Amino acid sequence: MTNKFLAVLVFLISQTTIYAQNNPAIQTDRPDQTECPFIVPANHFQVESGFSYEKVTTNSSAYALPSTLIRYGVNEMFEFRLIEEFVAEEIYKETSTGFTPLTFGLKAKLNEEKGIFPEMAFIGHLSIPDFASEDYKTVYYAPSFRLTMQHTLSEKVTLAYNLGAEWDGFSAEPTFIYTLTSGITTGKNTGIYFEFYGFAPQNQNADHRFDGGFVYQMKPNMQFDISGGVGITENAPDYYGALGFSFRLPD
Repeated sequence: MTNKFLAVLVFLISQTTIYAQNNPAIQTDRPDQTECPFIVPANHFQVESGFSYEKVTTNSSAYALPSTLIRYGVNEMFEFRLIEEFVAEEIYKETSTGFTPLTFGLKAKLNEEKGIFPEMAFIGHLSIPDFASEDYKTVYYAPSFRLTMQHTLSEKVTLAYNLGAEWDGFSAEPTFIYTLTSGITTGKNTGIYFEFYGFAPQNQNADHRFDGGFVYQMKPNMQFDISGGVGITENAPDYYGALGFSFRLPD
């Protein structure tokens, strides 16, 4: 198993070296909660995967083992997206595990950055109830959408934000979403971010959170990240931590 893993890793590194020459450096939708407005280059696959631990309350916690986003660039305007997540949840020492509903989606470019107008894209997803483990099937199809926007403030600083809504697959009530993040380039291949974000259910109190993280691009098409965050309001999860790895390959 170890030899197979090393062989795959060597292959990925060699491929990123070959194909990075004609494409911009990888842009990912992780580790922050703010989705970026950039489209994966045409005819390329991008895989963004991560492991996380979240302390929800004193008596409950959740793991993503892992959460994976697969993106495919159709052209300079569109990409297709597929999300799968294997989770483990512990509530009062009772543990459940399984796959959450498979989610399909797309990202569409809306606007290039020009003056005060940000780089902008629309992201839409739909979760399929039956494509999940028995304990995690939802009653209804669950849509979600976001408008994602980004400004370049300087050579080293960007400001990005999302506005959107999502449904949980069990009721018709939406949960509204906001994010606001600042990305800072700290070196040739490194960067950090700080972010505020939150969720506002239609008929419940909103919860607000803060997080931050670090990214390192080992190759132009390969990135490692680490992040963590805390809840600001009483009804938000206590804290979380995550590790991730992303890479891009041609089809």
